[in-house]
Amino acid sequence: MIEVQNGVFHLRESGWSYLFRATERGLLEHLHFGAPVSIQDAPALAVKPGMGWGMAVTPDEADGALCPDTLPLEWSGAGRGDYRESSMEVWDGDVPLPAEFRYADYQIFEGTARLQSGLPQAGGGLQTLAVTLRDGALPLTLTLYYTDFGGVLTRRAALKNESHRTLTVRKCMSWCVDLVGEYQLTTFDGGWIGEARRHVTPVEAARVVNESTTGFSSNRHNPGFLLAGKGAGEDCGDVYGFNLVYSGNHYASAQRSFQGLTRVMQGVSPALFCAVLAPGGTFETPEGVLAYSGAGFNGLSAAMHGFVNGHIIPPAWRYRPRPVLFNDWEGCMFDFDQRRLLELAGRAKKQGAELFVLDDGWFGARNSDRAGLGDYGVNEKKLPEGLGGFAGKLAGLGLNFGLWFEPEAVNPDSGLYRAHPDWAIHQPGRSDLLSRHELLLDLRKEAVRDYIVDSVTEVLNSADIRYVKWDMNRQSVLTGAAAHEYILGLYDVLRRIFAPRPDILLESCSSGGNRFDLGMLCFSPQIWCSDNTDPMERLQIQGGLSYLYPQSCMGAHVSAAPHAQTLRATPLSTRGNVSFFGALGYELDLKALRPVEAREIKAQIAFYKAHRDTFQFGAFSRLPAPEGWTGWQVRSERETLAGFFRGLVPAAPGIVKLRVSGLDNNRRYRVRARPQTLRVGDFGNLVKYLSPVRVNPDGPLLRAADGLYALPDGREDFTATGAALMAGFAPAALFTGTGYDKNSHNQGDFGSEIYVISEERGHD
Repeated sequence: MIEVQNGVFHLRESGWSYLFRATERGLLEHLHFGAPVSIQDAPALAVKPGMGWGMAVTPDEADGALCPDTLPLEWSGAGRGDYRESSMEVWDGDVPLPAEFRYADYQIFEGTARLQSGLPQAGGGLQTLAVTLRDGALPLTLTLYYTDFGGVLTRRAALKNESHRTLTVRKCMSWCVDLVGEYQLTTFDGGWIGEARRHVTPVEAARVVNESTTGFSSNRHNPGFLLAGKGAGEDCGDVYGFNLVYSGNHYASAQRSFQGLTRVMQGVSPALFCAVLAPGGTFETPEGVLAYSGAGFNGLSAAMHGFVNGHIIPPAWRYRPRPVLFNDWEGCMFDFDQRRLLELAGRAKKQGAELFVLDDGWFGARNSDRAGLGDYGVNEKKLPEGLGGFAGKLAGLGLNFGLWFEPEAVNPDSGLYRAHPDWAIHQPGRSDLLSRHELLLDLRKEAVRDYIVDSVTEVLNSADIRYVKWDMNRQSVLTGAAAHEYILGLYDVLRRIFAPRPDILLESCSSGGNRFDLGMLCFSPQIWCSDNTDPMERLQIQGGLSYLYPQSCMGAHVSAAPHAQTLRATPLSTRGNVSFFGALGYELDLKALRPVEAREIKAQIAFYKAHRDTFQFGAFSRLPAPEGWTGWQVRSERETLAGFFRGLVPAAPGIVKLRVSGLDNNRRYRVRARPQTLRVGDFGNLVKYLSPVRVNPDGPLLRAADGLYALPDGREDFTATGAALMAGFAPAALFTGTGYDKNSHNQGDFGSEIYVISEERGHD
């Protein structure tokens, strides 16, 4: 809801308020962002500067308290007395222009004010406030847009050149705000196979920056970040969350002034940025997302998750269950033909998969990553009946068909490149910078965009394709405004291909999580989190992403162990348990499975399907857990599912307590551990002592038994009140070195459990 009284603007919902006002001299003073308050509280919330501070530079020397440098603002000018970081920078030729925007007018719209630049934005806003500012000395108009989405607020800016001269924009943030207080900044950083690692930095006098300059949102620094007040934890304290509906170079900064104001801003990265602003032209920024929770990080995540699921994900896929898929890549790579694929597909169907995804290698001369990229004619040696014939055979098995593309890139060894070398991005006078034997196509060019749209459309029309994996495996060499134009070109391509095909499930991928952002989620309901499928690594990767993104949009696959990325061996049960907290898939050679592993995967998929709605769309929480453990929970109206994951287990482990959240103190609940099994071979040399006959632990007899038989592990089934479960229940004992017990958890290192918690009927 938006209300305006006497120059005070109040956006409010049940859990938060956002207030600012236009001062007598037209500056927009930020008053409050946090717990709900009243618009009548504006005078009490306004900063009282008294006589002001010495050395203040003010528009009116007689009023030393009116100092832009010490006033909490909604937007910062440049060169007019505010010496903190400015949110914009405009040049006239080679001359930087001072800017001092003052309040002029406002409008309130029902719903969302649409962007005109081709940038994606959230849908389904309740109301939008547009505040117009003008510079008295420059022919520039700045409009700040605020949209209420219930759980969160979005902001963006539009700068219009009303002069007869061409100007250049070198910096224009989506939003800027000054918050009173001390905060810690949480960012999610990393690199390939190590994405979204959580880092916490105090915000002090030196500016803290979260930025990508790779051409994309990047696996180095996710655009989403958090600000937490002192004492904030997972379930308590003030936490702010911010994100950007954008997939290119981004920038965010936070800095605390001497007077205790923390200035935070976010937008397109200004590094080497220079956008031409013609007379009458408007520069629109991407939409920024701002959220607040007084209930800690989990409360903030709930707001962000609800926003993404309800307003960012394409409408046809909002709260629509994601299928369990099998991807052939790690099982085949480039070495496959139709017979081998159909054999894998038959096995995947028996396991319970619903979608078969054919990854790289199906087109052109694509027998390695050195050639063929850009030529999307089907390789008839591998698929003699074409994609349509292959899709028909999958349909006969009861499987839907999905297909991999990498349309933004081209190999120099390809028909496309030989015909159109100018379509690739080159740096004049310099040698090409290849990555994975690829160059990027120049999506700024209309002809390139048309080729991609026509090529992909022709393939999609040739077969019944229900899923597309859109990959992009390198970084850009474009900078500044050129990189921004590339992203606008990408959005144009995606919109033209997939808007007419809303029921195709698009999964974005960029060597894993190189482009995990809200901009891509406006087109792709799910994103491949990382090429790293080691579950212990995924606890960090998916755990980091969980602060800002819901589990429904995280592609999470079970792969073979030892894992290709870490050489770590982990239990198959843990690989499944971690992947349950996402869009589940499998990516391994099903033919190489032991019979006992095939049975376990079939059981995993059946369990996931039975609880899919809760896993994908239930309220997610990070749980307190014993040292060395990780706890995750999802909760729906019908059930709570809690996962507890262990790292290295010490000898003779002691007693621990596990805690869940969100239950009714006085109601009774049934708690069941998901049935799991233990490989006979996991006991190693102990089998000599456990077996009634002497057996070689590395001999053929035990190897055969290890592939055929499994032992039940960690059976738990009990009832308790919600109060007891939230206070902490004692799980079944871990392996203590004294023998096998089916009611103990014997997995050892990297073991895990999933608990199904359901309310007992007939109890108050």
